[in-house]
Amino acid sequence: MRMELESRNRSFSAQHGKTYADDGSIGHLMSRIANGLIDTIAPVPWTAHAGCHHRRAKRSHDAPRERLYTPEQRRKRDETPWTFVQGVLAPLQFLVFMISTILVVRFLATGEGYVLATASVIAKTAILYTIMVTGSVWEKVVFDKWLFAPAFFWEDVFSMVVLALHTVYLAAVLFNLGTAEQQLMIALAAYVTYVINAGQFLLKLRAARLEGAS
Repeated sequence: MRMELESRNRSFSAQHGKTYADDGSIGHLMSRIANGLIDTIAPVPWTAHAGCHHRRAKRSHDAPRERLYTPEQRRKRDETPWTFVQGVLAPLQFLVFMISTILVVRFLATGEGYVLATASVIAKTAILYTIMVTGSVWEKVVFDKWLFAPAFFWEDVFSMVVLALHTVYLAAVLFNLGTAEQQLMIALAAYVTYVINAGQFLLKLRAARLEGAS
């Protein structure tokens, strides 16, 4: 039976001016292109796509990319105590942010707890100022730039927006500008930008860890 099928395949290929092997190669190529597109748009970890992920990872590894740290900068980052300071202040700020958000939303929803909400936003802003100043010192030590080092340029740019909105809130409270609701709406806007900025830094932290692992 097998010999008969092979004979028929050879006969069909000869009639159409190409070999069965050629047709198989074209089919294999089309399959690779389709799998590559699927893997690019929606990569999945299933076994059927393991080869695609391997090829994609190899292309990503071979492609040159700018590193976040030079070996010397990485050494400075690991040795400076300002790295530890940043590591403590960042989760502390996030904790205060979560508590403050609850208090602010509670006031806006019920009209109760204005003093607590205001105090929480001021505390969050104070920690933000602290982390900005110490972060600037950290950048100076590691990258020899007080701000806008190439590795963290856009994170620093957006941090300025976050800082500006928090400062506007403080000015509104100190100079009694607007109603209590308007003041705390400014605080919420500042918090939205803070969440985006925190996401930027988390992505950069992940990239730094992957870079260190490689």
